[in-house]
Amino acid sequence: MTAELTDRAAFADPARARRLVVKVGSSSLTDEAGRLDVERLRALTDVLAARVAAGGQVILVSSGAIASALTVLGLSSRPKDLATAQAAASVGQGLLMAHYTRAFAAHQRTVGQVLLTVEDVIRRSHYRNAQRALVRLLALGVIPIVNENDAVATHEIRFGDNDRLAALVTHLVRADGLLLLSDVDALYDGPPSRPGSSRVARVDSSADLVGIELTAKGSHVGTGGMVTKVEAAQIAVGSGVPVILTSAANAAAALAGEDVGTWFSATGRRIQTRRLWLAHAAHTSGRLIIDDGAVRALTVGKKSLLAAGLIGVQGAFEAGDPVEIAATDGTVVARGLVAYSAEELPERMGATSAQLRERFGDGNAREVVHRDDLVQVRPYRGT
Repeated sequence: MTAELTDRAAFADPARARRLVVKVGSSSLTDEAGRLDVERLRALTDVLAARVAAGGQVILVSSGAIASALTVLGLSSRPKDLATAQAAASVGQGLLMAHYTRAFAAHQRTVGQVLLTVEDVIRRSHYRNAQRALVRLLALGVIPIVNENDAVATHEIRFGDNDRLAALVTHLVRADGLLLLSDVDALYDGPPSRPGSSRVARVDSSADLVGIELTAKGSHVGTGGMVTKVEAAQIAVGSGVPVILTSAANAAAALAGEDVGTWFSATGRRIQTRRLWLAHAAHTSGRLIIDDGAVRALTVGKKSLLAAGLIGVQGAFEAGDPVEIAATDGTVVARGLVAYSAEELPERMGATSAQLRERFGDGNAREVVHRDDLVQVRPYRGT
């Protein structure tokens, strides 16, 4: 990673912002009928290929697989049922990659497909594999094209979006910046179609977002609205990566340092990659309720969660699954990878390590959630 980027000019310099993640949504790649618009796709690849030719590295997170299959499968709109959406993704991903392969080949650039689900990279070995694969592709001069593996995904295909995935990939590959491309040219302080709404040129902290009306729904071919884009930007900037949010039509201008879109300043610092995935990407399988002493131990003392502090178990999960960890008032204070299944924990609740060894034998007194597998998501508000 190069030095921190503080303005658009730095973002535009491939020597300073050498590695960028670029996310493009379905609405930016399709026509009014929801079909893939090859000319729009080619226009984007021209811009990204120029960035690579100037010495930069680009990871493209691209939506559009399902939209690519609509015409082929005779569908008039994005499928609402999971099975049809998975089938469309399976057909469309190949079509989409074929177009990208041809478009980048015109610039003598090779692309590689990387399909991910957010759950794939929660596990220690899986996220490292994804990280190694992406970094190696870049080292070989390949442009990785990333998408969620919607053909097999369940939760993600219904509720996930590539905006969040792009923010997490940005951290995974230790990118210098994130460019979020949409069908809207910037963040506005109200609906862009409303007379009097103004472009928000810069966001330096969450306080700058107070009072801004955000749309929750995306287009008829996409899954995300402005809410998901701002949330993705906050994930990125909170982990030390600046973001530009603008339209695909403004991609070249944004990469040239022009005053387009909305600039989100980096506000946080780089954290351990797996902790970021756990905080933002994990679809939790259950919840652990802990007493006040355990809350303090986790949030203030930065300790592991022991069975002694556990007072409730909710949901169905296996050992190694991500779970929420909540105080008695229901406030979720952390997330973590649990070391026991939901069936094993009730008989261990409240027990000390000595009691666990006495009841279950040596080797059965391990932490419920080890500190290395835990991330705090709320500050401690107790006394």
